[in-house]
Formats: sequence, structure tokens, C-alpha cells
Amino acid sequence: MMINKRLINLCSQSKKYIALTILANWISIICNIVTIILVGQFINRVYTGGIINLTLGDILKPGVVIIGLLIIRFICNILYAKFSNLASSEARTTLRELVYKKLLKLGTGYSSVESTSSIVQVMVEGVEQLEIYFGKYLPQFFYSLLVPVTLFIFMSFISFKAALVFILCVPLIPISIIAIMKIAKRILKDYWKSYSDLGGSFLENLQGLTTLKVFDIDEERHQKMNVEAEKFRKITMKVLSMQLNSITIMDLVAFGGAAAGTIVALIQLKNGDLLPGSLLIIILLSSEFFIPLRLLGSYFHIAMNGMAASDRIFGILDAEERQKEVDEEIKEIKEDINIKLENVTFSYDGEREVLKNINMDITPKGIVAIVGESGSGKSTIASIILNNYKVNNGKVLLNNIDIEKLNSNLIYENIGLISTNSYIFNGSILDNLLVGNKKATDKEINEALKVARLDSFVEGLKDKLNTNVGEGGSALSGGQKQRLALARAILANRKMIIFDEATSNIDVESEEAIWEAIYDLSKDKTILVISHRLANVKEAKNIYVMNKGELVEEGTHDELMNAKGYYHNMVNKQNELEEIREVC
Repeated sequence: MMINKRLINLCSQSKKYIALTILANWISIICNIVTIILVGQFINRVYTGGIINLTLGDILKPGVVIIGLLIIRFICNILYAKFSNLASSEARTTLRELVYKKLLKLGTGYSSVESTSSIVQVMVEGVEQLEIYFGKYLPQFFYSLLVPVTLFIFMSFISFKAALVFILCVPLIPISIIAIMKIAKRILKDYWKSYSDLGGSFLENLQGLTTLKVFDIDEERHQKMNVEAEKFRKITMKVLSMQLNSITIMDLVAFGGAAAGTIVALIQLKNGDLLPGSLLIIILLSSEFFIPLRLLGSYFHIAMNGMAASDRIFGILDAEERQKEVDEEIKEIKEDINIKLENVTFSYDGEREVLKNINMDITPKGIVAIVGESGSGKSTIASIILNNYKVNNGKVLLNNIDIEKLNSNLIYENIGLISTNSYIFNGSILDNLLVGNKKATDKEINEALKVARLDSFVEGLKDKLNTNVGEGGSALSGGQKQRLALARAILANRKMIIFDEATSNIDVESEEAIWEAIYDLSKDKTILVISHRLANVKEAKNIYVMNKGELVEEGTHDELMNAKGYYHNMVNKQNELEEIREVC
């Protein structure tokens, strides 16, 4: 019941702390049992012999033992809290680390498994529910099995009949829990789906708030989110109602069982088969039969939430990864990087070919450019070179080694990417630079800023490198963000850098500065530029021209212009548009 072996085995480090939590709790209950028995026996002795016949030793000995037992119990309670916390913290760390590593393996394709908002919710609230599962529910589950047996053994020496009634009533609580669980599974599955949908809508509306305002549909989205919120409220109330009803049922079972056993003991007392002290022992211990399972029931609903979250976690962990036959002997790339695409064909969905029989040779030193209209497959080539996807046919070679045989980390250590989506993290300029190289010296940082043409901007700021850039670099202009991304890539010191539309949607001044930096970098590195502005790639040593997934032309700017083909027409169209803009 609610024991997920796979989940427990994933968090194997928590097992020992769960066992220690159970042990500490078990020792504590034994101390409690012995204390109550000693008190009951003392009352029996007074009842049968009278208080006058008691010696000082008859009073002191039980008193000293009881004090010792209370001290042990106090220590056990502290250890219980400590081991419970360690069990939950180990599970939390392990699960988040496993999911994080899985997301790294899935790469940019992780969103096809779960949305970003869903992953955040599962990793925050879902894992918190599982913390309680490991720290409270599991120890309480095994403790609840152990305590009734322990109590039965002790109590059977006092009143076997009462002990038998108690032990027979105990299973009624887990039976009621199992019955409730069947209903709870469906409700909690709906609860998590509703919660995830609402969180996703909220995040999307928040990120796109400006756009919604511009198109005057913010009220429409607001109403839609209200509907989702109301749906979530209703399912939440169902969960709460289920919890309250189940607690009521468990209370009835617990109180009924305790009453039944106590009635048997009272009958024995009336018949003279039981002494008053023994009756007191039975009354005081009767609740101990049911309290552990009653407490288990209170953790049960949180554990059910955790189980629903674990299903989402397993969905992520079980997501199919692209299989690679990595050659582990290749641990370093010493030479300048040369990339070759040999007869490469690729499709995202297995039906529509995005790239068709592509052959390219991207050599070190100097700029190699890929140009073409939107949707021609330019950015897909960048993703394939980074090995984000496996080609359907053909090969991608890095220094004549099939890229499928190279460890992904080795690829990222040698190839950098700067695109329109290069992310700037909330924090200072320095924080973002150190992402590229956390061990970078002041000299290296200043040199990177200089090459990226960002040095004069930073020097003009009040806090200089410690200036906060805001979430997503919101305190910077588009050009400043791109130059910061460039400086970060320079600090990372990759042997090859891919610029995927790195100068789109930025001001002319920033564009010119970045292109100057690109040409500087091309003196020592392998540079691949994907650009929509053909004027920027005139000096490239080789230009590959794409059209609808096919490589239609290649050569230098002069060669392609003399050929008067597809590239020639593209250049003329762009020149005409530039002239129209200037006139306007």
C-alpha cells in the first residue's frame, strides 16, 4: 500500500535514515509502554497491599527507572526528528539531481516531454510532497506495522482478551485507507493536471503580458485563466473533502476499537479477573494501538500527492533519449575544429525533410557563412552540428570523427553558440561573464569585453561589472545583451563559435560592433555564421546558400555574384529594400 519500490530504490541513500527513524520511534514507544506498566503495577501493589506496607525502595526504584525512560524517550524524539529530516533531504536532493541530469541529456527537446512550467511545479511542490513521503509517511508506515505487534506482546501478559480485540480492530484502518486510495488516485491525477494547466497559463500570460496588452486581448486571457482557476478551486475542494471524510472514518474505527477493547477489560475487572492498575494500563495503551495508523492516515493524503508527482517525475526520467555509441577513448580535441556534413538528410517528424543531401566543409580560421530565406534549414544545421538531433542519413564529422561517437560534453566544451535566444541571467554583468568561465581573471574579463566592444559601455556604468542586468537582461538593450553574450562566449574560449542570427533585431551600431568582433575571432577560431543580412558576409571565405532545405550554391561572394544565380537575386532584392528604406 503506497510503497513504490522504484521510488525508494532511486533514493537508496534515504533507506538507512528511514530505518533509523523507525528505530528511534520504536524505542520511544517501548519506553512509554514500560513507563505505563510500571505505573499500573505500582497501583496494583497499593490496591492489594495498601500504601502503608510500601517501603521507600518500592517507591524510589520505579521512580528512577521512569525518569531514565523519560530521558531515553526525549533523546529518541530528537533523533527521530533528525533522521526524518535527513531521509527527506536526501530524497529531495537525489530526485532533483536525477531530473536535472535527465533534462541535460534530453537537451532542447525536453519540452516535448513536459512543459517548462510543469517541470518547475513538479520539481518544487511535487518534490516537497515526496519529502514528506520519505521523511514521515514511510517511517510511519513501517512503524505502524511494528507497534501493534509490540503492544500485543506486552498487553497479552496483562489481558489476552483485550489485546486480541485491539489487534483485530487495527487492520480496519488500513482497509479504510485502501478503499479511499482508489478514489483518491483519480482525483489527485485530475488535481495535478489542473494545477499544471493553471501554472502554465499564468506563466505564459505573465511572459506575454505586453503582447496581450498591445493586441487588446488581455481581458480575454484573464477570463480564460479565471475559468481554469475555478476548475482548480473545485478539484482542490474535492481533495479537501476527501481528506476530511477519510479522517472521520479513521477516527470512528480508532475510537470504536479502543472502546471495544476497554469494554472487554472492564468486564474482566467486574469479574475479578483484572486489577485496577492493569485496567489503567489497558486504557492508557489502547490509544497507542490506533494512534500510529491514525497518524499514518493523516500523512496518507500528502503521500498520495507525492505519488501523483512521482508519476510525473517518472514520465520525465523514462522519456526516450537519443542513443549514441560514444567512443569513451576520445576525451580531448587538440586541433582546430573542422566540421564536415556528408550527404546529410534530416527530418524532425520523420515525414517532411528539412535538410536534403547537404554537403558542407566548415574549416578553421576565417568565416564560413550559411545564408538563405527563413525556413530554408540554416538553424537546423547549427543544431545538428551541436548534436542536438541525429541525422536521418549521412554523417556529421568533427575533425573526421563521427559526431555520434563523441560525448555531448566534449562537443559543448569545444563548440559555442550565440543566437537571438542567448539567455542573459538575472544578476550582475560579472555573474553572466563568469558563466562562461568561473575562473576567469580580471585581465581575461577586460580582454573579452574589449573584443566584444562592450568595454566602454561597462566603464560608463556607476557599478561597472557589478551592475544588475535584470531578469533576462531586461535592463540592457538588445545590442548590449548580444555583446554581453559574445563576451561570455569569448571567455568560454571555445575552438568553434556558431553565430545563429546573432545580429538580428538589434541597432546598427551594435550590429557593426559585433561583426567587427566576429572578424577578429575568425583569425584564430572556426567561425560559422548564419545570417539573413547578406551584406555582412561579403568577406566570408565560403558562403553556402540554402533554399527549402537544399544547398543550391556555394562559393565566395564574388563567385556567387558572377554566377548570377539564387544568391545574386537575394542580394539584389535586399539592396532594393535597403534603397526603399533610405528613401522613406
